[in-house]
Amino acid sequence: MLVAIDTSTDIASLALVEDRLTLAELTWRSGRNHTIQLLPNLAHLLKLVGKDASSLTGVIIAKGPGSFNGLRVGISAAKGLAFSLNIPIVGVSSLEVEAYQYAVTGLPVCPVFNAGRGEIATALYQNQTTGWRQLGDERITTVEQLCVEIQGKTLFCGEYVPTISSQLVSRLAEKAVIASPTTDLRRAAYLAELGMIKIAAGETDNVATLQPVYLRRLSITVAKNR
Repeated sequence: MLVAIDTSTDIASLALVEDRLTLAELTWRSGRNHTIQLLPNLAHLLKLVGKDASSLTGVIIAKGPGSFNGLRVGISAAKGLAFSLNIPIVGVSSLEVEAYQYAVTGLPVCPVFNAGRGEIATALYQNQTTGWRQLGDERITTVEQLCVEIQGKTLFCGEYVPTISSQLVSRLAEKAVIASPTTDLRRAAYLAELGMIKIAAGETDNVATLQPVYLRRLSITVAKNR
């Protein structure tokens, strides 16, 4: 049984998956409470399916980009499980998880996270004849610059999209397809599916070296006096 963990943003999600079937899933607005909510909610899901942590055979973790605190909590928990149970760990892009549930549309899918300072974190994905593909690098940019780069009809998703939807529609008109806020949650079951693809391809991570992906460097001030 695999566990998928996503604490990338204010929305947190957990899923337990076995034989490609989702046994249990929980998605909730955690805010900044990942530290106190994550492990109790995992224990709750394990209890729902009548199993304990010893039944886990792998850990799939959303590795960012996202919030510094949220990612640290999720990756620390995932590493702890992988190390203590001696099971494989796989990191998956949080932006890719956001986009993946819209793969069936066939459109280019552009997930958008709030990166602060008037900027966004984004990338572009599409389900093509050759399979699910990332079309460009994950990056920090602005809404204005992103709109300049969009060439055709594109689906925008992410919990930050409702905040910028008017800008997207104003600049892109019919090229902007806005995902409904009622469906726009990162679900850990999609994270699990992406992780299983990586596991099948032998693309597991090293529990010691797996790190969060922030895209933006931490802000560190330089002392005035050396």
